[in-house]
Amino acid sequence: MELSHSFTQHSGLKRLGIADWLYALLLCLTTAYSFHLYRSYMDGYEQAIFVGATLGLIALGWFWKPLRWFFPLTAGIALLAILAYQGDLARGQTAFWLKYLLASQSAIMWMCTLFFLANLSYWAGLLVRSSTLTMLGSGLCWAAATMGLAGLLTRWYESYLISPDIGHIPVSNLYEVFVMFTIITALMYLYYEAKYAARQMGAFVLLIINVAVAFTLWYTFERQAHEIQPLIPALQSWWMKIHVPANFVGYGAFAIAAMLGIAQLLVLKGWLKDRLPAAEVLDEIMYKVISVGFLFFTIATILGAMWAADAWGGYWSWDPKETWALIVWLNYAAWLHIRLVKGWRGAPLAWWAVIGLFVTSFAFLGVNMFLAGLHSYGTL
Repeated sequence: MELSHSFTQHSGLKRLGIADWLYALLLCLTTAYSFHLYRSYMDGYEQAIFVGATLGLIALGWFWKPLRWFFPLTAGIALLAILAYQGDLARGQTAFWLKYLLASQSAIMWMCTLFFLANLSYWAGLLVRSSTLTMLGSGLCWAAATMGLAGLLTRWYESYLISPDIGHIPVSNLYEVFVMFTIITALMYLYYEAKYAARQMGAFVLLIINVAVAFTLWYTFERQAHEIQPLIPALQSWWMKIHVPANFVGYGAFAIAAMLGIAQLLVLKGWLKDRLPAAEVLDEIMYKVISVGFLFFTIATILGAMWAADAWGGYWSWDPKETWALIVWLNYAAWLHIRLVKGWRGAPLAWWAVIGLFVTSFAFLGVNMFLAGLHSYGTL
């Protein structure tokens, strides 16, 4: 009876406090004001996505408390940038705060710097067994994700400053989705870091994030990819707004799992064994991360099929991108089956998770680079 009473008191809406309801009220008021300003730019589907996104952010903030300050803070930074622009995109090159901090490109460059410093702090903390340094790494990782998301929100506004016809949500090209990948992956990692009190994992997970950061920097300076371009016709669809983010939750989860697999293999070999979480802990986190990634990748694949039916008249055409998405899905479906049904643990599944990252990377980038198809608009 006592256990049942305790569960009732700490489950559902009863465990929500005043801060939770104030957070929800803030998001609802923000949504209502945004509707007042920008409703004419959205069709019915986009309005539904906007409302759904608000409800999703409320639920996430209730589920994981740090997001109650993270989302308002990023929105606040983006709002400062919007106010600083004063409706004139040229101010991005003349106004001090925009040029060096708040403009989308400036914020994203800060994101890249902070992720690099976070990785250094995590590794230093791991090697010298300093909880202070790993805590610093965690704080820098939060700061990087904050600047990255604020930068994307500001970029969204900047696209409309260029022209209402050009304006679009920033999930449409490799530059934008790599920034989104780093943010999603960092947030997912920070959740599991806090849940398992295992900051040492950051030394490995931040490595894959910084690979994405390095690509973003190369793509920026070599290809000038940060310049906002009009959407090509194939991407002028509301399906993009839900398909792409769901896909990158999956990609981010699979990337984290691969890096945890490397950490687990090092622990099993005895290297860094006394500095990293136990192999069983890493195995459990890897399983949970892949489960979340598989769920979202499944949703993204279904959404992609529906988008294809809307755009091309068929749900599935065995386009190279579709085929490799199926290969990725089957790969992680088999991983989960082997673990849950056959009871595999340890090195075999860790190696599988590492190899799975290469399969996923080819599905994401390799197909666009080397195979022609309906998705050839995503080439480098």
